[in-house]
Amino acid sequence: MTSSQLPIYIIDAFTKELFKGNQAAVVPLEHWLSESMMQSIASENNLSETAFFVKNPEGVFEIRWFSPLKEIDFCGHATLASAYVIFNHLGEKGILSFWAKAVDTIEVHEREKGLIEMSFPNRAPERVTESPEALRTGLSIAPLEFYKNQQAYFAVYVSEDDVKNVVPNLEKLTTLAPLDVVVTAPSKEYDFVSRYFWPANGGVEDPVTGSIHAGLAPFWAKRLGKQSLVALQASKRSGVLYCHVSEERVFISGACVEYLKGTIGIRA
Repeated sequence: MTSSQLPIYIIDAFTKELFKGNQAAVVPLEHWLSESMMQSIASENNLSETAFFVKNPEGVFEIRWFSPLKEIDFCGHATLASAYVIFNHLGEKGILSFWAKAVDTIEVHEREKGLIEMSFPNRAPERVTESPEALRTGLSIAPLEFYKNQQAYFAVYVSEDDVKNVVPNLEKLTTLAPLDVVVTAPSKEYDFVSRYFWPANGGVEDPVTGSIHAGLAPFWAKRLGKQSLVALQASKRSGVLYCHVSEERVFISGACVEYLKGTIGIRA
């Protein structure tokens, strides 16, 4: 049995303020670990996601994301955190590319004022005419309408206060797996607000969910008649996302704050 030291960073994503936004652990690798080892590290970290990446011979960073419970197909905030680590600790500057099976290539740019921009596929949701009973009864406040994309059900409210005050019935929402639930409404200070519940896939409520804004941004762009939007995810930690929508892509930008740099000691 041999031991090795792996670098690890914990980054607060989609915020300029420490202890806000969504925490992600980032573990750069030279070679892939076993899935069981990566899941064990993610479970030990007990954060929304832990991202692992390996730079391939073409210079693309192949990335995988793990919640404390399972591997996740698509995670925006941990991609943002990984880009921050690559730009600030691994010597890359300007533009880089990630690749993941579920979303293909994610191009990332450094922008002004400390922002990092990610290019996601447009995952606009479609209207749900017949919603599951667990969805209808799993939210304490009845929404105006429901939508759905590859990732989650969208519960759309008239009022920002409804989004902030709704209480999820986690037992019922868990039965909707593999889909999660996002609640959303227009906002006076921002363009729209949201909260994200994912009891079957990662935890009770995700602090800030970059991936779901690949669906939220095109939904609100169409409804509000504007292509550039500013969003607030109104969790306890909260986070701000800057969104721009094109026909095929959704560009999500955010800031990061570094909380921790350390090493993991593992035996394999």
